[in-house]
Amino acid sequence: MAVTPATDLGPATALVCRECGTSRDLGPHYACEECFGPLEIAYDFGGVTRASIESGPRNIWRYKGLLPVPATITDTPNTEPGFTRLVRADNLAESLGLQSLWVKDDSGNPTHSFKDRVVAVALAAARELGFKVLACPSTGNLANAVAAAAARAGIRSAVFVPSDLEAQKIITTAVYAGTFVTVDGNYDDVNRLASEIAGEQDDWAFVNVNVRPYYAEGSKTLGYEIAEQLGWRLPDQIVVPVASGSQLTKIDKAFQELIKLGLVEDKPYRVFGAQATGCAPVADAFKAGHDVIRPVKPDTIAKSLAIGNPADGPYVLDVTRRTNGSVEDVSDDEVVEGIRLLARTEGIFGETAGGVTVATLRKLIATGALDPSAETVIINSGDGLKTLDAVAPVVAPSANIAPSLEAFRAAGLA
Repeated sequence: MAVTPATDLGPATALVCRECGTSRDLGPHYACEECFGPLEIAYDFGGVTRASIESGPRNIWRYKGLLPVPATITDTPNTEPGFTRLVRADNLAESLGLQSLWVKDDSGNPTHSFKDRVVAVALAAARELGFKVLACPSTGNLANAVAAAAARAGIRSAVFVPSDLEAQKIITTAVYAGTFVTVDGNYDDVNRLASEIAGEQDDWAFVNVNVRPYYAEGSKTLGYEIAEQLGWRLPDQIVVPVASGSQLTKIDKAFQELIKLGLVEDKPYRVFGAQATGCAPVADAFKAGHDVIRPVKPDTIAKSLAIGNPADGPYVLDVTRRTNGSVEDVSDDEVVEGIRLLARTEGIFGETAGGVTVATLRKLIATGALDPSAETVIINSGDGLKTLDAVAPVVAPSANIAPSLEAFRAAGLA
Protein backbone atom coordinates (compact mmCIF):
# COMPACT_ATOMS: atom_id res chain seq x y z
CA MET A 1 0.00 0.00 0.00
CA ALA A 2 1.28 3.47 -0.81
CA VAL A 3 0.03 7.01 -1.09
CA THR A 4 -1.05 8.00 -4.61
CA PRO A 5 -1.71 11.50 -5.98
CA ALA A 6 -5.41 10.90 -5.32
CA THR A 7 -4.88 10.06 -1.64
CA ASP A 8 -6.29 12.71 0.70
CA LEU A 9 -4.88 12.74 4.23
CA GLY A 10 -5.77 16.35 4.91
CA PRO A 11 -2.98 18.44 6.46
CA ALA A 12 -0.65 15.44 6.98
CA THR A 13 2.57 15.88 4.99
CA ALA A 14 4.98 13.15 6.07
CA LEU A 15 5.94 10.52 8.62
CA VAL A 16 8.78 11.52 10.97
CA CYS A 17 10.79 9.33 13.33
CA ARG A 18 10.44 10.36 16.97
CA GLU A 19 14.00 9.23 17.70
CA CYS A 20 16.23 10.32 14.82
CA GLY A 21 13.98 12.75 12.97
CA THR A 22 14.20 10.93 9.63
CA SER A 23 11.27 11.79 7.36
CA ARG A 24 9.53 9.56 4.87
CA ASP A 25 6.46 9.74 2.64
CA LEU A 26 3.03 9.03 4.04
CA GLY A 27 1.96 5.41 3.88
CA PRO A 28 1.24 2.32 6.03
CA HIS A 29 4.51 2.54 7.93
CA TYR A 30 5.07 2.63 11.67
CA ALA A 31 8.83 2.08 12.23
CA CYS A 32 11.79 4.10 11.01
CA GLU A 33 13.95 2.34 8.43
CA GLU A 34 17.06 4.05 9.83
CA CYS A 35 16.80 3.40 13.58
CA PHE A 36 13.54 1.42 14.03
CA GLY A 37 12.09 4.24 16.14
CA PRO A 38 8.33 4.94 16.03
CA LEU A 39 6.93 7.18 13.32
CA GLU A 40 4.43 9.98 13.81
CA ILE A 41 2.58 12.40 11.57
CA ALA A 42 3.98 15.78 10.50
CA TYR A 43 1.58 18.48 9.29
CA ASP A 44 1.07 21.72 7.47
CA PHE A 45 -2.01 23.03 9.29
CA GLY A 46 -2.62 26.15 7.26
CA GLY A 47 -5.25 28.56 8.51
CA VAL A 48 -7.07 26.68 11.27
CA THR A 49 -8.94 29.12 13.53
CA ARG A 50 -11.28 28.93 16.49
CA ALA A 51 -14.11 30.00 14.17
CA SER A 52 -13.37 27.26 11.62
CA ILE A 53 -13.38 24.66 14.39
CA GLU A 54 -16.52 25.95 16.10
CA SER A 55 -18.44 25.89 12.80
CA GLY A 56 -17.79 22.17 12.43
CA PRO A 57 -19.92 19.22 13.57
CA ARG A 58 -20.22 18.33 17.26
CA ASN A 59 -17.82 15.41 16.96
CA ILE A 60 -14.10 14.96 16.33
CA TRP A 61 -14.43 16.03 12.70
CA ARG A 62 -14.67 19.67 13.83
CA TYR A 63 -10.88 19.19 14.16
CA LYS A 64 -10.38 17.56 10.76
CA GLY A 65 -7.99 20.38 9.80
CA LEU A 66 -5.67 19.08 12.54
CA LEU A 67 -5.93 15.34 11.75
CA PRO A 68 -4.61 12.96 9.03
CA VAL A 69 -8.05 12.46 7.47
CA PRO A 70 -9.66 13.41 4.14
CA ALA A 71 -11.36 16.77 3.72
CA THR A 72 -14.51 14.79 2.87
CA ILE A 73 -14.47 12.72 6.08
CA THR A 74 -17.95 13.85 7.14
CA ASP A 75 -19.39 12.39 3.92
CA THR A 76 -18.31 8.81 4.65
CA PRO A 77 -20.08 6.40 7.03
CA ASN A 78 -18.36 6.42 10.43
CA THR A 79 -19.37 6.39 14.08
CA GLU A 80 -18.83 10.17 14.52
CA PRO A 81 -17.29 10.01 18.00
CA GLY A 82 -16.21 12.81 20.25
CA PHE A 83 -17.30 16.09 21.80
CA THR A 84 -18.15 14.20 24.97
CA ARG A 85 -19.04 15.93 28.24
CA LEU A 86 -16.56 17.91 30.31
CA VAL A 87 -18.25 17.67 33.71
CA ARG A 88 -17.55 20.18 36.47
CA ALA A 89 -16.93 17.82 39.39
CA ASP A 90 -17.56 20.01 42.44
CA ASN A 91 -18.72 17.14 44.67
CA LEU A 92 -15.66 15.02 43.93
CA ALA A 93 -13.44 18.08 44.31
CA GLU A 94 -14.86 18.81 47.74
CA SER A 95 -14.40 15.23 48.90
CA LEU A 96 -10.74 15.29 47.83
CA GLY A 97 -9.91 18.82 48.91
CA LEU A 98 -9.52 20.29 45.42
CA GLN A 99 -10.59 23.80 44.43
CA SER A 100 -11.43 23.14 40.76
CA LEU A 101 -11.92 19.75 39.10
CA TRP A 102 -13.35 18.57 35.78
CA VAL A 103 -14.02 15.05 34.48
CA LYS A 104 -13.68 14.49 30.75
CA ASP A 105 -16.24 11.70 30.46
CA ASP A 106 -15.52 9.66 27.33
CA SER A 107 -18.02 6.96 28.24
CA GLY A 108 -20.44 8.92 26.04
CA ASN A 109 -18.77 7.80 22.82
CA PRO A 110 -20.60 5.39 20.45
CA THR A 111 -19.10 2.21 21.98
CA HIS A 112 -18.63 3.90 25.36
CA SER A 113 -14.88 4.49 25.41
CA PHE A 114 -12.28 6.88 24.02
CA LYS A 115 -11.19 4.18 21.56
CA ASP A 116 -13.89 5.32 19.15
CA ARG A 117 -11.77 8.43 18.55
CA VAL A 118 -8.59 6.64 17.52
CA VAL A 119 -10.44 4.04 15.47
CA ALA A 120 -12.34 6.69 13.50
CA VAL A 121 -9.07 8.32 12.46
CA ALA A 122 -7.43 4.96 11.71
CA LEU A 123 -10.40 3.90 9.59
CA ALA A 124 -10.27 7.12 7.57
CA ALA A 125 -6.56 6.65 6.87
CA ALA A 126 -6.95 2.93 6.14
CA ARG A 127 -9.59 3.65 3.51
CA GLU A 128 -7.35 6.23 1.83
CA LEU A 129 -4.42 3.81 1.86
CA GLY A 130 -6.45 1.06 0.19
CA PHE A 131 -6.91 -1.44 3.02
CA LYS A 132 -9.95 -3.74 2.93
CA VAL A 133 -10.12 -5.13 6.50
CA LEU A 134 -10.03 -3.20 9.79
CA ALA A 135 -8.23 -5.22 12.49
CA CYS A 136 -6.64 -4.95 15.93
CA PRO A 137 -5.22 -6.69 18.97
CA SER A 138 -7.08 -5.34 22.00
CA THR A 139 -7.67 -5.38 25.74
CA GLY A 140 -11.38 -4.91 25.05
CA ASN A 141 -12.45 -1.34 24.34
CA LEU A 142 -10.53 -1.18 21.07
CA ALA A 143 -12.14 -4.44 19.96
CA ASN A 144 -15.58 -2.91 20.57
CA ALA A 145 -14.66 0.22 18.63
CA VAL A 146 -13.09 -1.56 15.64
CA ALA A 147 -15.97 -4.02 15.27
CA ALA A 148 -18.55 -1.23 15.42
CA ALA A 149 -16.67 1.13 13.10
CA ALA A 150 -16.16 -1.58 10.49
CA ALA A 151 -19.84 -2.54 10.63
CA ARG A 152 -20.84 1.10 10.15
CA ALA A 153 -18.40 1.46 7.24
CA GLY A 154 -19.60 -1.74 5.61
CA ILE A 155 -16.23 -3.49 5.70
CA ARG A 156 -14.88 -6.60 7.42
CA SER A 157 -13.36 -6.48 10.90
CA ALA A 158 -10.91 -8.91 12.52
CA VAL A 159 -10.14 -8.46 16.21
CA PHE A 160 -8.00 -10.45 18.64
CA VAL A 161 -8.28 -10.30 22.45
CA PRO A 162 -7.04 -12.23 25.50
CA SER A 163 -9.44 -15.06 26.31
CA ASP A 164 -9.77 -13.96 29.96
CA LEU A 165 -11.22 -10.57 29.00
CA GLU A 166 -14.28 -9.27 30.88
CA ALA A 167 -17.43 -11.03 29.62
CA GLN A 168 -19.10 -7.68 28.96
CA LYS A 169 -16.39 -6.67 26.49
CA ILE A 170 -16.49 -10.03 24.73
CA ILE A 171 -20.25 -9.78 24.25
CA THR A 172 -20.11 -6.16 23.10
CA THR A 173 -17.58 -7.10 20.44
CA ALA A 174 -19.18 -10.32 19.25
CA VAL A 175 -22.54 -8.61 18.68
CA TYR A 176 -21.17 -6.80 15.61
CA ALA A 177 -20.61 -10.18 13.88
CA GLY A 178 -17.11 -9.56 12.57
CA THR A 179 -14.20 -12.00 12.80
CA PHE A 180 -13.55 -12.22 16.54
CA VAL A 181 -10.75 -14.38 17.98
CA THR A 182 -9.93 -14.96 21.65
CA VAL A 183 -6.33 -15.92 22.37
CA ASP A 184 -4.93 -17.85 25.33
CA GLY A 185 -2.42 -15.29 26.57
CA ASN A 186 -2.13 -11.71 27.80
CA TYR A 187 -2.32 -8.59 25.66
CA ASP A 188 1.38 -8.61 24.84
CA ASP A 189 0.99 -12.17 23.46
CA VAL A 190 -2.01 -11.05 21.41
CA ASN A 191 -0.11 -8.02 20.12
CA ARG A 192 2.82 -10.16 18.96
CA LEU A 193 0.42 -12.47 17.12
CA ALA A 194 -1.28 -9.49 15.45
CA SER A 195 2.09 -8.16 14.28
CA GLU A 196 2.87 -11.53 12.68
CA ILE A 197 -0.54 -11.64 10.96
CA ALA A 198 -0.12 -8.04 9.75
CA GLY A 199 3.08 -9.14 7.99
CA GLU A 200 1.14 -11.71 5.96
CA GLN A 201 -2.20 -10.01 5.28
CA ASP A 202 -1.40 -7.10 2.97
CA ASP A 203 -4.92 -5.69 2.87
CA TRP A 204 -5.54 -5.78 6.66
CA ALA A 205 -5.16 -2.48 8.50
CA PHE A 206 -4.24 -3.30 12.09
CA VAL A 207 -5.15 0.03 13.60
CA ASN A 208 -2.55 -0.08 16.37
CA VAL A 209 0.15 -1.81 14.32
CA ASN A 210 0.64 -0.95 10.63
CA VAL A 211 -1.47 2.24 10.67
CA ARG A 212 -0.57 3.17 14.25
CA PRO A 213 0.78 6.67 13.46
CA TYR A 214 -2.66 7.69 12.14
CA TYR A 215 -4.61 5.86 14.82
CA ALA A 216 -2.66 7.48 17.64
CA GLU A 217 -3.51 10.98 16.38
CA GLY A 218 -7.16 10.38 17.30
CA SER A 219 -6.26 10.84 20.98
CA LYS A 220 -5.30 14.43 20.24
CA THR A 221 -9.01 15.23 20.00
CA LEU A 222 -9.33 14.73 23.76
CA GLY A 223 -6.87 17.59 24.26
CA TYR A 224 -8.54 19.79 21.67
CA GLU A 225 -11.96 19.28 23.24
CA ILE A 226 -10.78 19.93 26.79
CA ALA A 227 -9.23 23.24 25.73
CA GLU A 228 -12.27 24.29 23.69
CA GLN A 229 -14.75 23.27 26.41
CA LEU A 230 -12.76 25.26 28.99
CA GLY A 231 -13.26 28.35 26.82
CA TRP A 232 -10.10 27.96 24.72
CA ARG A 233 -7.64 27.61 27.56
CA LEU A 234 -5.50 24.83 28.99
CA PRO A 235 -6.00 23.33 32.46
CA ASP A 236 -3.25 23.66 35.04
CA GLN A 237 -3.05 19.90 35.60
CA ILE A 238 -4.37 16.76 33.92
CA VAL A 239 -4.38 13.12 35.08
CA VAL A 240 -4.49 10.52 32.30
CA PRO A 241 -4.68 6.70 32.52
CA VAL A 242 -1.70 4.92 30.95
CA ALA A 243 -1.92 1.68 28.98
CA SER A 244 0.27 1.98 25.87
CA GLY A 245 0.85 5.59 26.89
CA SER A 246 -0.31 7.02 23.57
CA GLN A 247 -3.35 8.82 25.00
CA LEU A 248 -1.21 10.82 27.43
CA THR A 249 1.44 11.76 24.88
CA LYS A 250 -1.14 12.80 22.27
CA ILE A 251 -3.08 14.98 24.70
CA ASP A 252 0.19 16.77 25.34
CA LYS A 253 0.80 17.00 21.58
CA ALA A 254 -2.65 18.55 21.16
CA PHE A 255 -1.93 21.17 23.81
CA GLN A 256 1.38 22.01 22.12
CA GLU A 257 -0.28 22.31 18.70
CA LEU A 258 -2.97 24.63 20.05
CA ILE A 259 -0.30 26.83 21.59
CA LYS A 260 1.74 26.97 18.36
CA LEU A 261 -1.36 27.83 16.34
CA GLY A 262 -2.26 30.63 18.73
CA LEU A 263 -5.60 29.03 19.57
CA VAL A 264 -4.84 29.02 23.31
CA GLU A 265 -2.58 31.08 25.51
CA ASP A 266 0.84 29.59 26.16
CA LYS A 267 1.06 28.60 29.81
CA PRO A 268 2.68 25.94 31.99
CA TYR A 269 0.62 22.80 32.58
CA ARG A 270 1.43 19.55 34.36
CA VAL A 271 0.68 16.05 33.06
CA PHE A 272 0.29 13.05 35.40
CA GLY A 273 0.04 9.38 34.41
CA ALA A 274 -2.09 6.79 36.23
CA GLN A 275 -1.44 3.03 36.31
CA ALA A 276 -2.63 0.02 38.27
CA THR A 277 0.01 -1.48 40.56
CA GLY A 278 -0.48 -4.87 38.93
CA CYS A 279 0.71 -3.41 35.63
CA ALA A 280 2.81 -0.33 36.34
CA PRO A 281 5.98 -0.48 34.23
CA VAL A 282 5.89 3.24 33.45
CA ALA A 283 5.26 4.27 37.06
CA ASP A 284 8.07 1.97 38.18
CA ALA A 285 10.47 3.55 35.69
CA PHE A 286 9.45 7.06 36.68
CA LYS A 287 9.98 6.42 40.38
CA ALA A 288 13.34 4.75 39.74
CA GLY A 289 14.53 7.60 37.54
CA HIS A 290 14.97 5.29 34.56
CA ASP A 291 14.51 6.17 30.88
CA VAL A 292 13.88 2.57 29.77
CA ILE A 293 10.66 0.69 30.52
CA ARG A 294 11.10 -2.80 31.95
CA PRO A 295 8.23 -5.04 30.70
CA VAL A 296 6.03 -6.72 33.31
CA LYS A 297 3.43 -9.48 33.33
CA PRO A 298 0.05 -7.82 34.03
CA ASP A 299 -1.95 -8.86 37.09
CA THR A 300 -4.74 -6.35 37.73
CA ILE A 301 -8.50 -5.94 37.46
CA ALA A 302 -7.86 -2.91 35.22
CA LYS A 303 -7.59 -5.04 32.09
CA SER A 304 -7.98 -2.11 29.71
CA LEU A 305 -4.67 -0.79 31.08
CA ALA A 306 -2.97 -4.20 31.26
CA ILE A 307 -0.20 -3.66 28.71
CA GLY A 308 3.02 -4.96 30.19
CA ASN A 309 5.28 -3.56 27.45
CA PRO A 310 3.79 -0.16 26.58
CA ALA A 311 4.95 1.19 23.22
CA ASP A 312 4.79 4.84 24.27
CA GLY A 313 6.07 4.32 27.81
CA PRO A 314 9.38 6.18 27.30
CA TYR A 315 7.52 9.14 25.82
CA VAL A 316 5.17 9.23 28.82
CA LEU A 317 8.28 9.64 30.94
CA ASP A 318 9.45 12.48 28.68
CA VAL A 319 6.13 14.35 28.88
CA THR A 320 5.58 13.97 32.60
CA ARG A 321 9.13 15.02 33.41
CA ARG A 322 9.07 17.97 31.00
CA THR A 323 5.83 19.27 32.49
CA ASN A 324 6.84 18.67 36.12
CA GLY A 325 4.25 15.92 36.51
CA SER A 326 4.70 12.30 37.54
CA VAL A 327 3.43 8.73 37.04
CA GLU A 328 1.76 6.99 39.98
CA ASP A 329 0.10 3.62 40.52
CA VAL A 330 -2.69 2.32 42.76
CA SER A 331 -3.80 -1.09 44.04
CA ASP A 332 -6.87 -2.98 42.82
CA ASP A 333 -8.68 -2.16 46.07
CA GLU A 334 -7.98 1.53 45.47
CA VAL A 335 -9.24 1.14 41.89
CA VAL A 336 -12.58 -0.21 43.13
CA GLU A 337 -12.89 2.60 45.66
CA GLY A 338 -12.06 5.09 42.90
CA ILE A 339 -14.93 3.76 40.79
CA ARG A 340 -17.33 4.01 43.73
CA LEU A 341 -16.13 7.49 44.69
CA LEU A 342 -16.71 8.88 41.20
CA ALA A 343 -20.14 7.24 41.05
CA ARG A 344 -21.40 8.46 44.42
CA THR A 345 -20.07 12.00 44.05
CA GLU A 346 -20.73 12.78 40.38
CA GLY A 347 -23.12 10.13 39.10
CA ILE A 348 -20.52 8.86 36.62
CA PHE A 349 -19.98 5.10 36.49
CA GLY A 350 -16.47 4.66 35.13
CA GLU A 351 -14.78 1.44 34.17
CA THR A 352 -11.66 0.22 35.94
CA ALA A 353 -9.43 2.65 34.03
CA GLY A 354 -11.53 5.49 35.42
CA GLY A 355 -11.13 4.01 38.88
CA VAL A 356 -7.37 3.99 38.38
CA THR A 357 -7.44 7.68 37.44
CA VAL A 358 -9.62 8.78 40.37
CA ALA A 359 -7.60 6.73 42.84
CA THR A 360 -4.36 8.10 41.42
CA LEU A 361 -5.69 11.64 41.73
CA ARG A 362 -6.44 10.99 45.39
CA LYS A 363 -2.95 9.55 45.93
CA LEU A 364 -1.26 12.46 44.16
CA ILE A 365 -3.08 14.89 46.45
CA ALA A 366 -2.18 12.88 49.56
CA THR A 367 1.51 12.79 48.64
CA GLY A 368 1.63 16.47 47.72
CA ALA A 369 2.61 15.74 44.12
CA LEU A 370 -0.46 17.52 42.71
CA ASP A 371 -1.49 21.09 43.61
CA PRO A 372 -5.02 21.06 45.14
CA SER A 373 -5.48 24.77 44.38
CA ALA A 374 -4.84 24.40 40.63
CA GLU A 375 -7.52 23.68 38.02
CA THR A 376 -7.39 19.94 37.30
CA VAL A 377 -8.89 17.67 34.63
CA ILE A 378 -9.09 13.87 34.85
CA ILE A 379 -10.02 11.42 32.11
CA ASN A 380 -12.76 8.82 32.48
CA SER A 381 -12.00 6.75 29.40
CA GLY A 382 -14.83 4.18 29.50
CA ASP A 383 -18.16 2.97 30.85
CA GLY A 384 -18.45 0.99 34.08
CA LEU A 385 -21.02 -1.31 32.49
CA LYS A 386 -18.07 -2.94 30.71
CA THR A 387 -16.32 -3.94 33.95
CA LEU A 388 -19.15 -4.95 36.28
CA ASP A 389 -17.17 -7.75 37.88
CA ALA A 390 -14.85 -5.21 39.50
CA VAL A 391 -17.59 -3.76 41.71
CA ALA A 392 -20.12 -6.59 41.89
CA PRO A 393 -18.70 -8.03 45.15
CA VAL A 394 -18.86 -4.69 47.00
CA VAL A 395 -22.19 -3.15 45.96
CA ALA A 396 -25.73 -4.35 46.75
CA PRO A 397 -29.29 -3.05 47.30
CA SER A 398 -29.94 -1.20 50.57
CA ALA A 399 -32.65 -3.69 51.49
CA ASN A 400 -35.01 -6.34 50.17
CA ILE A 401 -38.56 -5.81 51.46
CA ALA A 402 -42.12 -6.99 50.97
CA PRO A 403 -44.35 -4.70 48.86
CA SER A 404 -45.90 -2.89 51.84
CA LEU A 405 -45.51 0.43 53.63
CA GLU A 406 -45.05 -1.43 56.89
CA ALA A 407 -42.07 -3.33 55.47
CA PHE A 408 -40.54 -0.09 54.22
CA ARG A 409 -40.94 1.52 57.66
CA ALA A 410 -39.52 -1.55 59.38
CA ALA A 411 -36.42 -1.41 57.17
CA GLY A 412 -35.65 2.07 58.55
CA LEU A 413 -35.00 3.59 55.11
CA ALA A 414 -36.98 6.83 55.48
